[in-house]
Amino acid sequence: MGDPRGFMRFPERELPERRPVEVRIGDWKEVYGPRDPGALTRQASRCMDCGVPFCHQGCPLGNLIPEWNDLVRRGDGRGAIERLHETNNFPEFTGRLCPAPCESSCVLGINQPPVTIKQVEVSIIDKAWEEGWVHPVTPERLTGKTVAVVGSGPAGLAAAQQLTRVGHTVAVFERDDRIGGLLRYGIPDFKMEKKHLDQRLAQMQAEGTRFRAGVEVGVDISWDDLRERYDAVIIATGASVPRDIGIPGRNLLGVHHAMEYLTPSNKVQAGDTPADLIQAEGKHVVILGGGDTGADCLGTAHRQNALSTTMLAIGKQPPTERPSEQPWPLDPILFEVQSAHEEGGSREYLASTVEFVGNDAGEVRAVVVCETEYRDGGRFPKPGTEREIPADLVLLALGYRGAEHQTAEDQIGLGVDDRGNIERDASYATHIPGMFVAGDAGRGASLIVWAIAEGRAVAAEVDRFLEGSTLLPAPVRAHDRPLHV
Repeated sequence: MGDPRGFMRFPERELPERRPVEVRIGDWKEVYGPRDPGALTRQASRCMDCGVPFCHQGCPLGNLIPEWNDLVRRGDGRGAIERLHETNNFPEFTGRLCPAPCESSCVLGINQPPVTIKQVEVSIIDKAWEEGWVHPVTPERLTGKTVAVVGSGPAGLAAAQQLTRVGHTVAVFERDDRIGGLLRYGIPDFKMEKKHLDQRLAQMQAEGTRFRAGVEVGVDISWDDLRERYDAVIIATGASVPRDIGIPGRNLLGVHHAMEYLTPSNKVQAGDTPADLIQAEGKHVVILGGGDTGADCLGTAHRQNALSTTMLAIGKQPPTERPSEQPWPLDPILFEVQSAHEEGGSREYLASTVEFVGNDAGEVRAVVVCETEYRDGGRFPKPGTEREIPADLVLLALGYRGAEHQTAEDQIGLGVDDRGNIERDASYATHIPGMFVAGDAGRGASLIVWAIAEGRAVAAEVDRFLEGSTLLPAPVRAHDRPLHV
């Protein structure tokens, strides 16, 4: 454990400074400046000798947080990354992208600001890469068994790495032109520069994982052919079907789903010139949805020099402090100011969008919104409160409603539940022998840390299916749910 008096010696929560807004919106680099090693040591020292570390419960991966906090406090970076890698294949991803439910469960958070677990985590892996402590982990023997992983997001990559390391021959199929899934084309560079993804993929290739980019299973190769070629198949395609909004004017030019905007924008940063690029420069941009995807759209619009940006959320503004009905150690729903929100624009709550208004050319020119009122157990536009907001570009960041499953359903009869997720049992298995489902494709849109946890867990189930037993850890079952309200 850490310094038992550290939380008394260092009561303040210290976070790294973000680069000045006027500087960071001029490039696509990550928003945080250099981390202060002294501050990281102090924060690690705040990890108290709490007896029952509830941060383990808050983290789906079961990260050994008190152990690597203590190692950071002692200056043992090599020991810290060994502990971190025991439970997390990709701490450079979670340390940048995870909303840190572990911090909501930190025992210190009962009456003090919690330990900055996420920042300590990312500092450990960044230092490990800088010092050359991260090496390929090659299997001692090959089993002769083959596994296909469909989808190269965090769940698919975690499963592939685990199975490669125990000796199976693993091929990862990705329909996009580059490996990485949403890590590649859904997350803007200002949240995670792609060098972090590329160096991890290089490690996986050196370990023996094979990558097949530009191959869409169900189109370029049938699901039946995939089953015949491989001893086991893992579906980790994510929950990529976006929620839509059925209001007048939805078909106007300039109204797009968030990923239609973010994906080509990310391709530009990779050096491509996509034909479907959507530019926000000189436009009034309205974003429907107040979550992470909406914030990604917001930060991208700022870097494209949008004339104005407005985020609309249909519900109430969350509280800034933990409400009584969401007590510790639950992960509360709180008002969050992400880096993109600091950069400008307005955020409006209780705003129900009722119509998109177009011009004579069929292009959107405004959004009509009403106040949201709660009645009859639902949320409805309040009559008489209509107003227009100028809009040349509207981005729908309304969440997702399940996996793209049509080809798998048609070709091999995979089942789908009423939420649009591919059906599976508690061991991640479908009703088809040798076929498994992990990540958002099976649980619905969720956190990156849950995707990695499921990727590790499905790897254990697949190894058991192929070999009869397994030594791989299985942090979660498929039907586990986060401890949220």
